[in-house]
Amino acid sequence: MGAAMGKTASPTKWIPETKLEAKMLQAMQRRAVEGTPIKSFNTIILKFPKIDHSLRDCKAIFDQFDEDSNGAIDHDELNKCFQKLQLTFSTEEIDELFEACDVSAQVGMNFNEFIVLLCLVYLFKDDPGAFRTKSKLGMPKLEATFETLVNAFVFLDKNKDGCVSKKEMIEAMNESGERSSGRIGMRRFEEMDWDKNGMVSFKEFLFAFTRWVGIDETEDE
Repeated sequence: MGAAMGKTASPTKWIPETKLEAKMLQAMQRRAVEGTPIKSFNTIILKFPKIDHSLRDCKAIFDQFDEDSNGAIDHDELNKCFQKLQLTFSTEEIDELFEACDVSAQVGMNFNEFIVLLCLVYLFKDDPGAFRTKSKLGMPKLEATFETLVNAFVFLDKNKDGCVSKKEMIEAMNESGERSSGRIGMRRFEEMDWDKNGMVSFKEFLFAFTRWVGIDETEDE
């Protein structure tokens, strides 16, 4: 997931491979400059129950657009979803989002993949140079949750380059002052770094976060 690093590339820099990944990186770099109200990883952990509840409320939206009730949203259903939410995207942009978030590559996006897609839409919504949205998502509570996730990632992104390195993750965990924080930081980083390139993108972070709060019930925490 995310761009793979070449053998000669520096492990301190994440290189986007697609237009969507480049837009995501640029969006996170802009948000990082704005800063974050989150001051510790413990603050993020304390928000887990509220985030879990908010994301699970999104299941009603998922079920609404899963017209054939097969537990997945396909391209046609996603297009109808965007129309209903008044999100103005080109066919190419929708295809890119679908491909980026349908990591299971089965019959369509499952619930946690749909959550990641909506969060990316939220990230792009105020960026005139990226994807175009006619309005906000129209879901204040869910948008507040997505803003918390963006702020959490910005907290981890110490050098504000739009991605998170292992060093940054450990640094963020060490700020908690707990003796085992470094080891926990390593574990959390490995859970996020799906493509094992030594850097974590916002999309990778989102997929890991859905598992941390228990949305992806097929994987153990």
